[in-house]
Amino acid sequence: MRILSAENLVIKFMLRGQLLTVIRGITLDLYKGESLAIVGESGSGKSVFTKAFLGLLDSNGWIDQGHIYFGRKPDTPDVDLDSRAALYDMDLARFKRERDWLKIRGKRIAMVFQDPMTSLNPLKTIGDQIGEAISLHRNLRGAAKRDAIHSLLLDVGISDPIRRSKQYPHEFSGGMRQRVVIAIAMACKPEILVCDEPTTALDVTIQAQILALIKRLQKQYGLTVVYITHDLGVVAGVADRVAVMYAGDIVEIGTCQEVFFDPRHPYTWALLSSLPQLGQRGEDLLTIAGAPPNLFMTLKGDAFAPRNQFALKADFYARPPYFAVSATHKARTWLLDPRAPRLEKPEQLENIAGLAGGEAIV
Repeated sequence: MRILSAENLVIKFMLRGQLLTVIRGITLDLYKGESLAIVGESGSGKSVFTKAFLGLLDSNGWIDQGHIYFGRKPDTPDVDLDSRAALYDMDLARFKRERDWLKIRGKRIAMVFQDPMTSLNPLKTIGDQIGEAISLHRNLRGAAKRDAIHSLLLDVGISDPIRRSKQYPHEFSGGMRQRVVIAIAMACKPEILVCDEPTTALDVTIQAQILALIKRLQKQYGLTVVYITHDLGVVAGVADRVAVMYAGDIVEIGTCQEVFFDPRHPYTWALLSSLPQLGQRGEDLLTIAGAPPNLFMTLKGDAFAPRNQFALKADFYARPPYFAVSATHKARTWLLDPRAPRLEKPEQLENIAGLAGGEAIV
């Protein structure tokens, strides 16, 4: 069941007197209880796209067109894709006042940011910071509030919660601080949890623990989780679906199995081919040539075409539509047009079939 739908979303920024189009007409449905990973290089628009769900765009940015439907109406069956608006109570793209966002942000949609040290206030105890969200959204006070704080700390794997709640962020390790940030996000039992690079600053062992924690909390609370990352390997073992973003657009989306083992967009091929696990001993790791496009410019055709060794002539002139690979898998590339020549995927991708499941890729 769909619980949030972005439809033809365009987000722009004014930067140094120039207009910058960061999100270019994204349409995406988010389903209840799923894990969706949004992957792509830095600057592809992943964080900006999801920050729009919480009204966290910088002051020089705005939603120029499109919709973000949220608040599923009870007892409404999923209808065809042309009737998204009929399913929801509100359009977040139309919110202008902070008091409207306070009913959504933290309470129904929460976010875990990538750097826990900058997310936490160094002058306040851990308990006070978790308690702020509980007081604001759940209206708990006194013993009931303290019990809720201690329960959350236990839920995220922090033992001795009475003592730990009185400590400050500098008294916690990086992994423990990230657990506290997750506890704050979970304080109001949101419907959607957005995790923006939640493991970037952590070592591999702690990274795996944090991903396992989020997966457990998802099951415990019935969460819908959105992971934002530049690393496909990180989400291989936790995502149900993967959306690949490039230059402010989703160029491919499908189940985790489909995107990893049957990728169709050349950008997805390039991302997967550059996984260190697919490298050969003694050989240089594959890198993606060139750089992402300048979003101050009007993009023509397929934005990835100048970096794409498989680009067709049409890629430089016309933006490709989505072509369906299956009922759950589609990609925006002219290579899927019936008139396009048949091309073989890069040979590096043949090795991915030898990796036994997502855990081997992480």
